Amino acid sequence: MSELVTGEAVALELRPAKLPSRALAVLVDLAVAVIAYIAVTIGVVAATASLDEAAQTALSIAMFVLLLVGGPIAVETLSHGRSLGKLACGLRVVRDDGGPIRFRHALVRGLIGVIEILMTLGVVAVIASLVSARGRRLGDVFAGTLVVRERVPLARTGFVPPPPPWLAGRFSGLDLSAVPDGLWLAIRQYLTRMQQLDPQVGWSMAEQLAADLAAHTGTPAPQGVPPAAYLAAVLQERQAREARRAFGNGPGAGGAAAGVGAPGGAGVVVSGAGAAAAAQSPYGPAVVSPAAAVPPPGVYGSGVAAVGGQPGVGGEADRSSVPQDVVPQTPAPQEASSAERPATGFAPPA
Repeated sequence: MSELVTGEAVALELRPAKLPSRALAVLVDLAVAVIAYIAVTIGVVAATASLDEAAQTALSIAMFVLLLVGGPIAVETLSHGRSLGKLACGLRVVRDDGGPIRFRHALVRGLIGVIEILMTLGVVAVIASLVSARGRRLGDVFAGTLVVRERVPLARTGFVPPPPPWLAGRFSGLDLSAVPDGLWLAIRQYLTRMQQLDPQVGWSMAEQLAADLAAHTGTPAPQGVPPAAYLAAVLQERQAREARRAFGNGPGAGGAAAGVGAPGGAGVVVSGAGAAAAAQSPYGPAVVSPAAAVPPPGVYGSGVAAVGGQPGVGGEADRSSVPQDVVPQTPAPQEASSAERPATGFAPPA
C-alpha cells in the first residue's frame, strides 16, 4: 500500500502494481502492436511494390515508429493511462499526486520505454522496477508517474452489531471532529471481535476505548450505559453523519427522534418489547438507576389538590406525559345521583 499526498493535502492510499502484472500488460501491448505492425507492413509492401528499396526501407521505419512508439503514446493519452494490456490486467498509469496523466507524461514514458523495453528486451525496466520501492521503471521516474492497481479485492470486514434501540440518536449532539481516524479504526476492530474475546478482557478494552473517545469528544460517557454499547452508538452516529454529508437529506437522514436524553444523562428505563430487544443485544440491557424507576414527588403537577377522587388542575396533562407502567391505576369516579347534586339555578334551554 502506497500513500500519495495530493495538492490539497489529501492522502490517497493506492496499490502500486507488481512486476508480474506489469510485465503481463507490456506483453499484451507488444503483441497487439506487433500484430498491427505486421498487418500494416504487408499492406504497405503490397501497395508500394513498384518503389525502390530505399523508399520501402523509409516506409518501414516510419511505420515502426508510428505503431510501436506513437501508438502506445496515443492510446495512453486518450485513455488516461489505460492501454489494452493494462485494461486487461486491471492497471492504470497515474501521476505522482494520483491524477490522470497527460500527453507529456505519456510521451516521456513512451520514448524512454523504447530504450529500456524494446532495445534492451526489458532488462533495464525489470532491474529498475526491482530497485524502486514502488515498482517504477525509468520512464515512470522521469515522467513522474506510477502504475497502480484499479481492481483491488474487497477486504472481508467483520460485522459490527448495531447499538441497542434505546440508544438511537442519543449522541447526536457530540462533537466528533477531534476524534482521530486511528481511534475509529480501533473501535470498529473491537466491535467486530468483541464476541471472540474473554468477557473481562473485552470489558476492560471497551472501558479504555470509551475513555479515550470521551476525552476526544469532551463529553463524559453517560452513566448506566455499557461501554461497548456506547462505542457502537457513537460509531453509528458518525456513520449517519457521513451518510448525510454524502447523500444529503435522504431516507434516514433526519437522525434520531426528538426528545431523547442528552449525552451525559442518566440511565434510562427500558420495559416491554424494548427490554426484550435489549436483552438479546450483544451489548446487554441498560443499567437502570434506582431514581429513574420511581417518579419524583410532584410528577403529576402542583395544581389544586384532588377532591372527591377527581384529579386536580393540571393532573390530566401531567398524567399523559408519564409512562403507562409508572402511572398508578385509580378507579374511575362514579357519578353522583341527581338528588345529591347541588342546585345551581341553571336551566338548560328547551
